[in-house]
Amino acid sequence: MSSRPAAGGGRWVPVAPQRLTRWIAGFSERHGPVTELVQPYGVLLRAEDGAAAELHAPPGATSTGDVDGFVAEANRPRRIGLLLARKGAVAVGVADGTELVASKVDRAYVQGRTAAGGWSQQRFARRRDNQAKAALGEAAELAVRILLPEAGRLAALVTGGDRRAVDGVLADRRLAPLGALRADRLLDVPEPRHAVLVEAIAAARAVHILVREPAGDPPAAD
Repeated sequence: MSSRPAAGGGRWVPVAPQRLTRWIAGFSERHGPVTELVQPYGVLLRAEDGAAAELHAPPGATSTGDVDGFVAEANRPRRIGLLLARKGAVAVGVADGTELVASKVDRAYVQGRTAAGGWSQQRFARRRDNQAKAALGEAAELAVRILLPEAGRLAALVTGGDRRAVDGVLADRRLAPLGALRADRLLDVPEPRHAVLVEAIAAARAVHILVREPAGDPPAAD
């Protein structure tokens, strides 16, 4: 997991829950004593040199008060659903804490775009649309089999891959209980496979921190 620029300035830094205490200590060492402010998203740390760090709770975590409570909640094992979809490929799973306890991966053929014109292009486009619809239907069936029975036990549903593909899967009315659990976080993943699904657990559990350095200071290391 790597940091990325944030709209409006600063950068997003993903931090594994088990590294959170060390990260906060390092932030204080670099910027001086911090003031803690409870926010709807989690906790805001303001340092005496003007630096700020917004600690956003991971999907499924409940609201807490101080930093110690936030860290404890971030590290608490939670049962989450995972739905990764991208161009005909789908991976669904259930994670209990850091362990993948149920999963299924499938790949359906969806024809690529063609450079042909005229009737041929229209015919290929119709075929491709039909293949894409069939792939979404198969992906929805997987979600019904693996995720839907778990809906009442899940703290959140974390999705990843192509947003349109994910939206298409969750458009199935049977999956409305899962849609209600969907987290805002969309994981950036390659073509879904079992190994990608396993790696997605850490990304889903990570605490996202928006760091803003004092004016004129270079970004610090993650």
